[in-house]
Amino acid sequence: MEYQPLKIRNRTARIPIVQGGMGVGVSRSSLAGAVARAGGVGIISSAQIGYDEPDFEEDTEGCNIRAIEKHVRLAREQADAGLVGVNVMVALQHYADHVRAAVRAGADLVVCGAGLPADLPELVGDSDTAIAPIVSTRKAASLLLRMWDRKYKRTADMLVIEGPLAGGHLGFSPEQLTDIPALAYDREIRGILEEKRIFEEKYNVSIPVVLGGAVSDSARVRQVMDMGLDGVQAATRFVATRECDASPAYKQAYIQASEEDVTIIKSPVGMPGRAIRNSFIRRAEREQIPTERCFRCIKKCNPVRIPYCITQALIHAVKGDLENGLIFCGADVGKIREITTVEAVIHELMGG
Repeated sequence: MEYQPLKIRNRTARIPIVQGGMGVGVSRSSLAGAVARAGGVGIISSAQIGYDEPDFEEDTEGCNIRAIEKHVRLAREQADAGLVGVNVMVALQHYADHVRAAVRAGADLVVCGAGLPADLPELVGDSDTAIAPIVSTRKAASLLLRMWDRKYKRTADMLVIEGPLAGGHLGFSPEQLTDIPALAYDREIRGILEEKRIFEEKYNVSIPVVLGGAVSDSARVRQVMDMGLDGVQAATRFVATRECDASPAYKQAYIQASEEDVTIIKSPVGMPGRAIRNSFIRRAEREQIPTERCFRCIKKCNPVRIPYCITQALIHAVKGDLENGLIFCGADVGKIREITTVEAVIHELMGG
């Protein structure tokens, strides 16, 4: 099947695949650059991106800002003029600084989720960086687009819909994640499409919409496109690739996981999340895991009350210490059975 290129503001990706942002350190310049070079949109996650900088514990935020700029530059060097963006969580304490760093580095777009990025147009200013909020419901899309219209007289350059089968932090309640019929969420998607058409007409622009969540094969891509969307966001499929920035042990955890190993957790961030149920999660269910130090990553985090430090858990995981690590994943992680390449994943998703 032939697919149209993905046009985002004044840029074009040859292939309508956006690689989802994965922190801490899972999607940095190696993965994002490879996806961009293959024709998709490569996304770097800013969440604790500087975790392996030598002075991370002494100057966490300085390292993160420095690493954002470094990894955008490194991704661009291998992207062969492909599109490179940065995913910034609204829940981060230094969310605004991360957006500004991405803009300074020349990111093609900034993707923001884990909260509604109410001030994103102000943060990117009159730069050439496109803005793409992540929404999960029509209500959220409507609220944000109307707010931007009223306050900033502009609209989104792209919308990312993250459905209930996506990985990592999710914009649903735990109850919804176990009880959203596919048809009901299809109606939600159509509602988001209706909302964005209002602002396409008002601003005389095209706002592409991509859908993430269980995008694991070409059949799912065709299904998404048949619904009238412009592209897909895939994250889990790109973890078990040679180019992914995570450790070999992290990738092996994906390969070895079955459908039964996937669980919904309550993250210290205050949102539900989808992860691989391993010994770390079982331990966290039994007892509070002491926080060695606070990295001041999340706005509403109270180190005294949280079951564990999410920064510590994610750093352990990406480095390969899975006994002490949290491994986020999508619902279809059980379908992954081998280490492959970014180019092979994209070829397969596009139907060969």
